[in-house]
Amino acid sequence: MIILSVDYGKARTGIAVCDKDEVVASPVATLKEYNMDNLAKRVSEIAGEKNAAEIVLGLPVNMDGSEGESACNVRVFRDKLEAVCGLPVVLRDERCTTVTAYEYLNMNNKRGKKRKEVVDSVAAVIILEDYLNYRRNRK
Repeated sequence: MIILSVDYGKARTGIAVCDKDEVVASPVATLKEYNMDNLAKRVSEIAGEKNAAEIVLGLPVNMDGSEGESACNVRVFRDKLEAVCGLPVVLRDERCTTVTAYEYLNMNNKRGKKRKEVVDSVAAVIILEDYLNYRRNRK
């Protein structure tokens, strides 16, 4: 099944997708959109283009397991996205994904503007890889 992954942000949102065999997760885009309704429409369009059957959305949980304002915003976005695209949207703990994405980019010598342009889509890949591992281990 093709799964789309979203690393939601107020300014930039990363998108990734996996192949139908759920083996490889690849970055798709970093969307620059401040309006949540417009963003939900754009993500829905990408999900349609990629023939996604499900969306996994990163949930920014605090290190102590609590949820703050960002998590509340993600839950609101999930509701809007489900209403627009009609696909199931699964929330997935995204603790440390952006930090890990920066580490990957540093290892590959991506710095400055280039790094800022791709870090969110790399974080979406990490969220998706985590979700795919969860699905494989659950079977």
